[in-house]
Amino acid sequence: MGIFQRFARLPLKSTYIWSLCPQYSTDLTAVDRALIVQLIQHRYVHSRGLGASPANPGAAPPRLPFSRVTQEVLAFFRTLLPGRTITDPDLLKSSNVDWLKTVEGNSEVLLRPKTTEEVSQILRHCSERNLAVCPQGGNTGLVGGSVPVFDEIILSTSLMNQVITFDNISGILTCQAGCVLENLSNYLEERDFIMPLDLGAKGSCHIGGNVSTNAGGLRLLRYGSLRGTVLGLEVVLADGRILKCLATLRKDNTGYDLKQLFIGSEGTLGVITAVSILCPRKPKAVNVAFLGCSSFQQLLETFQYCRGMLGEILSAFEFLDASCMSLLEKHLKLTNPITESPFYIVIETAGSNATHDEEKLHQFLEEVMTSSLVTDGTVATEATKIKALWSLRERVTEALTHEGYTYKYDISLPVEKIYDLVQDMRGHLGDMAKNVVGYGHVGDGNLHLNITSPSKDPALLAAIEPYVYEWTSEWKGSISAEHGLGLKKRNYIYYSKPSEAVALMGSIKAMLDPKGILNPYKTLPDNIH
Repeated sequence: MGIFQRFARLPLKSTYIWSLCPQYSTDLTAVDRALIVQLIQHRYVHSRGLGASPANPGAAPPRLPFSRVTQEVLAFFRTLLPGRTITDPDLLKSSNVDWLKTVEGNSEVLLRPKTTEEVSQILRHCSERNLAVCPQGGNTGLVGGSVPVFDEIILSTSLMNQVITFDNISGILTCQAGCVLENLSNYLEERDFIMPLDLGAKGSCHIGGNVSTNAGGLRLLRYGSLRGTVLGLEVVLADGRILKCLATLRKDNTGYDLKQLFIGSEGTLGVITAVSILCPRKPKAVNVAFLGCSSFQQLLETFQYCRGMLGEILSAFEFLDASCMSLLEKHLKLTNPITESPFYIVIETAGSNATHDEEKLHQFLEEVMTSSLVTDGTVATEATKIKALWSLRERVTEALTHEGYTYKYDISLPVEKIYDLVQDMRGHLGDMAKNVVGYGHVGDGNLHLNITSPSKDPALLAAIEPYVYEWTSEWKGSISAEHGLGLKKRNYIYYSKPSEAVALMGSIKAMLDPKGILNPYKTLPDNIH
């Protein structure tokens, strides 16, 4: 165990068609039909001159002709939600602004329901009065999908935070959508289980928001995506109908799998109110290795060895570059626990036998050290040291917030092309950018590309976009690996999806939300070809 001990001793240094839903067509007023026509056309010229255009497709379109909140509407909400209908501008401020403080709406009403029935009554009332609604969970999104664009009513799930049931035989958890991910993790760990996903924002994000954006996170390599682990959903549709598909079965092949429509739909098709999810057993042995590599090619070769030699105990393989490490040291005063390197890897193993796992990890480390793929490293087995090593990966986003204005891109690419984009972007931008950094999930080919400048810079943005999307499309990648499209990326969807697919998405939206009241201006492009 020579090498293992050496590592362990190291200090922790639209063509919208309302005929698709005839049940609505006879009930639509002239105003409703006019709204749908506008939804079909989606030809926006922003009233402030800053709207979506060929030069600025990520900007907000003009406000659609939704109704405005009246005293009568407020009276209804206050009766339905006494003490939970918020109109104080000071209390509304944080819900109107996204986490990055790059998108800000001006909603005058925040609703905080506790039950699915209350959500149903809210949406029924809004549908009947043509009031737009912005569903909001923990508001940790990065593409402007969780905040209003204009004066949409904010429907917060923060008080829908109860665990409904947990089966400790099957490991199936059923809970309300507003449960904070970290709280669910703590609840499960007390019962010897874990959540199948883990995110840097786990202390704030809600499970409903995770499902609505199909969040990936740090454990996807081991446990797969939410499309596989989510077994059932309860969803309230735009007209207030409750879709009860809260299954707790791992196998159910009766008809269409409707829950998949709502996973990743960003609240544009329905409001998720409850989730049932399959949770794995808590591993008895966890090890985290933090390693340094001299090149990205060596990092990729290390990944190949890692998959082959660690196999079933490998749960995460993450990377960050030297620029990320510099930001962590500069802004968060974190300490690099190993020798300075161009690239860093975080590897986590999770298994049921500590001796077995340590032996496999030792053999892997010996191989990659002997072959000079890894230049230095440290291993942690204690919880506090594991947390310290993970913070070097999880807190990169936080460090970037201190660097000025950040342009963030969540890209999925063939694994061997991940860092080529970072290098090409540096060459493309030259001195225009303050910093261009890359980090992400090597295990599933997901790059988080971040470009910083002292302040918001339209010229820099014009140089980044659409270059970054054209580059990604050329290599058959996705412009959104796990963050969603939201407001900022909606008009770039054609770089990843064919027009036929986008048109079908528009038809589904029109069928489930014919008035377009659910999270308008998000996910789908302004013009559906």
